[in-house]
Amino acid sequence: MDLKKTCLHDRHLKLNAKMTEFGGFDMPVSYKGILDEHKAVREASGLFDCSHMGEILLKGNDSIMFLNYVSTNDFSNLPNLSLQYTLILEKSGGVVDDLMVYKISDTEWLLVVNASNTEKDYKWLVGLKDAFHITLENVSGFYGQLALQGPKAVDVLNQIIPGVDQLKFMMFNYFTFSGEQIIISRSGYTGEDGFEIYASNPVTVKLFDVLKDLSEPCGLGARDTLRFEAGLPLYGHEINGFITPLEAGLGYFCKLEKDFVGRDVLLAQKEQGLERRLIGLELLERNIARDGYIVYQGEQMVGYITTGYMIPNTNKALANAMIDSKLKIGTEVTVEIRNKRVKAVIRNRKFMEKKYIKGDK
Repeated sequence: MDLKKTCLHDRHLKLNAKMTEFGGFDMPVSYKGILDEHKAVREASGLFDCSHMGEILLKGNDSIMFLNYVSTNDFSNLPNLSLQYTLILEKSGGVVDDLMVYKISDTEWLLVVNASNTEKDYKWLVGLKDAFHITLENVSGFYGQLALQGPKAVDVLNQIIPGVDQLKFMMFNYFTFSGEQIIISRSGYTGEDGFEIYASNPVTVKLFDVLKDLSEPCGLGARDTLRFEAGLPLYGHEINGFITPLEAGLGYFCKLEKDFVGRDVLLAQKEQGLERRLIGLELLERNIARDGYIVYQGEQMVGYITTGYMIPNTNKALANAMIDSKLKIGTEVTVEIRNKRVKAVIRNRKFMEKKYIKGDK
């Protein structure tokens, strides 16, 4: 299979990045190493190529009605130049995708979706649009995307693009770099303060060339350990077509007072109670619980691991698991790892305190 390449592909090769397939793209796993890159984001700043992500432009007078129908969150009163997390569901309640929605105006929105789901999402949304006065355009080919994350990200980016320090969390604005108007939001996927930047492919390359000398280039390996430690879901692991948002602990983003695709299933789950839910596990022995490993209580299978890591630069082996909802925090279970049962204890998924800018969410 021929892998797609982002506009920064040759930059990754020049930096001797270790490459892998992700979402149909040839992407960097790491440069210096996951431990160093994870630490850089937690203590200073890290730079990620997110150009594999998909972007869909939504326009039209019925944009708000459309978003409210096709996704779980409520966009009725979202201010201009702000962004909001939401999920789009199948009628079964399973997750088609999770996404960030940028409100440019009441009639213009930018939807940022997961790389592996871009074509599927676009087709799904097009299939639901006929009753609405809206247009959809897949503009993924135009945009490159960078993420600059970490406690020093604001100082680094403000050197290059003055004024970004004035952005509030989950807000965005237009800035100019290399003669082009670009979009910068104060947001991210690491639990740290930071920014996500959208520009044309050529300008994305120019900005990367400047920022890589001021910040640690980071790959998908650290991106995953960081989002996991911050308690953020990854499509295909904590959420997918067979997991509902309520089971994944994402009920806050599901506004059940409005009508949307999949709502009836969520209402029934809420009324009847969940049979399973996403929880945290902490291993009591030195090991790593990987995706798909089975969780037992005694000899009974009670769930499975969705993500697990030894948190970089710590001795903690943690995991997310989808398990029987009757099991409470503090319950001891075992995880089958390479034909051995390893002891673990159920805990909350608050593995760290998120460090978004003070005074905001």
